[in-house]
Amino acid sequence: MATFISVPLKKSSEVDLVKPLSKFVTATYPAGEEQTQYIRAVEELNKLRKSAVGRPLDKHESSLEVLLRYYDQLCAVEAKFPFSENQLCLTFTWKDAFDKGSLFGGSVKLALASLGYEKTCVLFNAAALASQIASEQNLDNDEGLKAAAKYFQLSSGAFGHIKDTVLTALNREPPMDICPETVGALHQIMLAQAQEVFFLKAASDKMKEAIVAKLANQAADFYGDAFKQCQCKDNLPKYFYFQEVLSVLADKHCIMQANAELYQSAVSKQQKRFGEEIARLQHAAELVKTVASRYDEYISVKDLSEKINRTLQAAKKDNDFIYHDRVPGTGDLQHIGKATLAKATAITPPLSQKFTDLFEKMVPMAVQQSLSNYNQRKTETVNRLVGTMREATNLCNGVLASLNLPAALEDLSGDSIPQSIAEKARAIVQQGGLQSIEQLIKDLPELLTRNREILDESLKILNDEETTDNELRTKFNQRWNRTCSGDLYKPLRAEGANFRNILDKAVQADQVVKDRYNTHCEMIALLCKPENELNAAIPSANPTRSLQGSEIVNVLRAQLSQLDEVKKEREKLEGEIKSATFDMSTTFLTALAQDGAINEEQLSLTQLDQMYGSYNQRVTASLSRQEELLAQVQTSHQEFSRLKQSNSEANQREEVLKKLASAHDSYIEISSNLREGTKFYNDLTEILLKFQNKCSDIVFARKTERDELLKELQQSIAREPSAPSFNVPAYQSNPAAPAGGPTPAPRTVFVSSRLHSQNFWITPQQPPPAQQQPQPKPLPPSRPPPPNFTPQAAATGPPVVPPAVAGPSSNPPPMAPTQAQGPPYPSYQGYPGYYQMPMNYNPYAYGQYNMPNMPFMYQAPPGQSGYPTQPPTGQPYPGYPQQPPQQQQPYYPQQ
Repeated sequence: MATFISVPLKKSSEVDLVKPLSKFVTATYPAGEEQTQYIRAVEELNKLRKSAVGRPLDKHESSLEVLLRYYDQLCAVEAKFPFSENQLCLTFTWKDAFDKGSLFGGSVKLALASLGYEKTCVLFNAAALASQIASEQNLDNDEGLKAAAKYFQLSSGAFGHIKDTVLTALNREPPMDICPETVGALHQIMLAQAQEVFFLKAASDKMKEAIVAKLANQAADFYGDAFKQCQCKDNLPKYFYFQEVLSVLADKHCIMQANAELYQSAVSKQQKRFGEEIARLQHAAELVKTVASRYDEYISVKDLSEKINRTLQAAKKDNDFIYHDRVPGTGDLQHIGKATLAKATAITPPLSQKFTDLFEKMVPMAVQQSLSNYNQRKTETVNRLVGTMREATNLCNGVLASLNLPAALEDLSGDSIPQSIAEKARAIVQQGGLQSIEQLIKDLPELLTRNREILDESLKILNDEETTDNELRTKFNQRWNRTCSGDLYKPLRAEGANFRNILDKAVQADQVVKDRYNTHCEMIALLCKPENELNAAIPSANPTRSLQGSEIVNVLRAQLSQLDEVKKEREKLEGEIKSATFDMSTTFLTALAQDGAINEEQLSLTQLDQMYGSYNQRVTASLSRQEELLAQVQTSHQEFSRLKQSNSEANQREEVLKKLASAHDSYIEISSNLREGTKFYNDLTEILLKFQNKCSDIVFARKTERDELLKELQQSIAREPSAPSFNVPAYQSNPAAPAGGPTPAPRTVFVSSRLHSQNFWITPQQPPPAQQQPQPKPLPPSRPPPPNFTPQAAATGPPVVPPAVAGPSSNPPPMAPTQAQGPPYPSYQGYPGYYQMPMNYNPYAYGQYNMPNMPFMYQAPPGQSGYPTQPPTGQPYPGYPQQPPQQQQPYYPQQ
């Protein structure tokens, strides 16, 4: 079976998608079936992620299908949720695919609040898993060859797609395993392996030799390009993965080139160019020999080598005995053609065959934003039309109040309450009178304070996090390489400044309403009194009754009636304008599907003109009609005032009636303004709470990212050396071999010197030598047993010098071992210092490494003897009782 290269998968940390996405759905869509459906879809998305990246995946098509389905869902959901650091912030953490980490630092990982980063890593895993599935296929049948070619091409296309999109998706320098250089090399490797599979398929199908040779030659070129990409990149060879891959690529390049020469030699034989056949076979044999000598540990070429050699021997034999054709040199051979069948699969979602969008009914964010802008434009249009009509109505009421109409027409008797004033007084009482207005005015400061506290708390959260970020940035300098909080929070701060400006304007508007209430408070209180008290408070007058049946009175009443009709029509028109609706989502979706973008301004203005054009005309006609009627009323009132008898009492009564009428109009307007203000503050509270949640979410995500980055920095600091590097002296790094052969280990005491932390083997009675000769680093030996001695002999026998030990002058100076030797021999009671063991006595001699002899011989003090000499063969030491023979066990455990 052919050897193929596969890519390891990246590993991800667990991420909770339910909480932030559900919060967005709840805040964006009204409660109901639609909201419930979207929340269920969010839960399904979270389960899909756990299945795709939260568990080990088998090398099977079903696991790849799960990965591709999750990738397709990410592509579909990207346009429907505002994934960003300052809106819907989700932090995804992925580990490096090739970095295995260290004992203390762990593997390298990166956490980013970017859905593009998640998509890129998931697609990388899909490409890696596809390469693993392709490598596991059985290439002895057509199904396995087809599946291998399919998945290698999919893997190549996925790596190529990452290469083209990773910089745009991350908006920052990507990690090493998904940088364009790395995935570009993997893309070329997978493409070369797909081409090799096509070569194997053509060879197994016994296609024409010329075609098979071209396929193999193209595969060799692909492997050569992949080798160059891996070799010329500065960052790739640091991965142990690519250090192994380089050898395999060089191996495959030679093997594919040898196959191309082998099949092309058959073509030369068919064309009766026997010398060229031999030359190509010789070249193929040299290539295979190169593989066997350099890279045989990765791929076995025994079968291919035997096939080429058999064919070469047969070709030489035929040419030597029959054809006698000249064998050209390798440089004189014609180049073999190339045929490319492997092509990287284009990455165009959906990649999964079973993909269904969980958020199919949710409109994309571009459409949502366009709908939001359209609704804002629509609200502005409605407010403009309604505000124009209300201003006209207030103007009409003010003109009539200044003329004391219609009260002047109803007060011809001069001693009773006019009917219009009585109706206005009852209307005020029904609406709650002064108490309702005073309660509304009292509630406004509380609502204002609550909104300001929410806004201040939201901005305080941002300020605190930004302060912490700045402190850490100052502490770590360039290592603190995440987005600056000050830049990230600019949109939120602009939004908060807008809210503060709105509150300031609302405070000014509240003050205007309060001033107006204070102006008309006395008259409003008069209208709230009982009818008899109100009648008594109005001055009486006795004008003539001659105007009760006059024509001018009838004209004024007709004109006032027409003005009332205009007001009623205006109220009806206001209701129609507010209730007018049109669903623009279909229009925006169509534009997005056709053009790939939405020209919201043009589409919205066109639709608003169509929908409110007729209302604009009706409002304009209503205003013109009101101006005409007011002009007629003023003219008629002048005639009415001329005919009416006037005196001081009548003027005083008329002035009070005007104030009462104006107080009624002011009461209605003040009540409306206060209720609108209360609604405004309540609505603003909900908006500010959403703003506060948005600030809290992004700050929480930033804190999570900060903790991850701090952990990585701590690990990187722990991996750094604690002291600067220094140059090791030459005599320590390149020790010279000591003279003489191996010597037995002496019995010594280990003493540490204070000079440059060097250790010496010395005796208690002798100081260490001034100079020492370096020796090679020994291997760890097996520890020998302690020496055996006879007490009687030790007490009486003189010290014996072994003949194998040279004199002091021939021994090199003692030197501390460069490697741990285990505990030294203890100093036995009565035998201080050391005494060398005879080499022929110690069965565990240090034959595999050298030990220095001491430059002097120890002389035992009077009354003590050294170790006894070896007894004759077959005789025990004297003084010991005879024991049955038994196998000697080592004193120290063997290593």
